Amino acid sequence: MEPPTFAANKSKFHSDCDFSMDDPDVVEIMASNCKNPTSTSRKRKKSKVVPLDVIEIDEDDESTGVIIIDENVSPGNKGKDKLTGHSNNRKKSAKSQKKEASTSCSFPGQPSHTTNSEEDKDEVLKKYRSFKRFDTVGDYSDHHYAYEGSKSNQPARNWAKAIQQEWKILENDLPDTIFVRVYEERMDLLRAVIVGAAGTPYHDGLFFFDFKFSSTYPSVPPKVHYHSGGLRLNPNLYDCGKVCLSLLNTWEGRKEEKWTPRKSTVLQVLLSIQALVLNAKPFFNEPGYASMAGGVTGEKMARDYNESTYILSCRTMLYTLNKPPKHFEEFVAGHFRDRAEAILVACKAYMDGAQVGCLVEGGVQDLDEGDKSCSANFKMQVGTIVGNLVPAFIKNGSKDCGKFLPQTNNNKSIAYTTMPTAYALQPAYPLPPAYALPTAYAFW
Repeated sequence: MEPPTFAANKSKFHSDCDFSMDDPDVVEIMASNCKNPTSTSRKRKKSKVVPLDVIEIDEDDESTGVIIIDENVSPGNKGKDKLTGHSNNRKKSAKSQKKEASTSCSFPGQPSHTTNSEEDKDEVLKKYRSFKRFDTVGDYSDHHYAYEGSKSNQPARNWAKAIQQEWKILENDLPDTIFVRVYEERMDLLRAVIVGAAGTPYHDGLFFFDFKFSSTYPSVPPKVHYHSGGLRLNPNLYDCGKVCLSLLNTWEGRKEEKWTPRKSTVLQVLLSIQALVLNAKPFFNEPGYASMAGGVTGEKMARDYNESTYILSCRTMLYTLNKPPKHFEEFVAGHFRDRAEAILVACKAYMDGAQVGCLVEGGVQDLDEGDKSCSANFKMQVGTIVGNLVPAFIKNGSKDCGKFLPQTNNNKSIAYTTMPTAYALQPAYPLPPAYALPTAYAFW
């Protein structure tokens, strides 16, 4: 079933959730197919994966080709290693995964970075592997909309039938990177997590959304709340949790882009968020900036935005590890235990000069000649965030993460529980107050 065309919506940089539906600067990004998580209507540069060649970053941080990164990274490898990419289906054979490595652009799956013998001994990973994409659960006490409505209210028969139809679609058609839980006693509530796609600044992150179906559903779209942790890492996702999307009628759009009763679905909403919101260049989702795509200035600003976004995505990982939503505790623990090394390998690649969002299945996307590597300020920020990620991953049960920690003069690893002032996370270019980053931030 192909979903209808719909658009990601644009929001002004605001410090709160107030916005005008009549804003003349709103620019709609159209997509005809939501199955590609980084697709937009803009014609993007064709990229390819070169799985065998290694190109170093030179001293001037010029990136002119492809860097291949390895799972087995040591601090002295200077980006010459290889990174095993995502598989599109966890159940596929290793041979088929390798075959698809340079051709697939669909939703990445959950690759394993542990051996079978290790997994047999690791109950966390075993539960993670068996985690159902769709399931029904009980406790809804931490749901954002838990206190709106009541389980004692008797819904109309047509309403219940519409919700059950949504459940059926989700149970049958969810991709490998979206997981959903619905509630036995509250049919009006739903929770979903989207895994950030490779090739975007959101790669390997977990992004949670709470849904509520009103008594007039499906005549109106569901309410959706994003678990932001107080961080705004996308123009469409406010720090207060608001999600701006034409399909949700939270931003103005053409008739065919908005919610259509008995035709639009929750699955379409989730695919829209994954494909059009959590995309490779979220900077161009902002009103007024879409026209800058492809230009020297616009692309430079998009790279800078991706750098700030990746730091916020890493902070979201820490927030999620520290406070996983109910019924996803096992999934969060298993995901970050499985992906910890890949995340830290990516961080090392960025510190060695690779651009944010260039990581794709099997290696790194081709970069045009003249493209600059990431900024020196960003490299410092990544070094700092690694000092917080490593202890969190170790606490979560990941092994061999200590080698990624910064080293002191006496060769001892260091980790931060707050950001040292000298390493305060600052955006690569000035941002409004809503995007400001504190000079010190405690993650646990």
